[in-house]
Amino acid sequence: MEKDNLENNSGKWIWGIFYYNKEDDRIFPPKRIPWMGWTVNFANWKSIAALVAMLAFFYFIIFMIERNS
Repeated sequence: MEKDNLENNSGKWIWGIFYYNKEDDRIFPPKRIPWMGWTVNFANWKSIAALVAMLAFFYFIIFMIERNS
C-alpha cells in the first residue's frame, strides 16, 4: 500500500488498530500494513459475526479437548 493511500485511509482506523468503514463490504480487509494479514471491519455486522463464529469454534475445540483428557 502506498503512503498516500495510508494517509487517505487513516480516518477509517480507530486508535490506529480497529478498522471501521461502513462503505467497505469486505469481511476481512487487509491491515494497514498488508503483509501483516487481515483484520475485522467493525462497521460490518457480517465481519463481526464471522469473528464471533471463529472464536466460538475455537472455544468449542478447546472445550472438547479438555473434556476428553
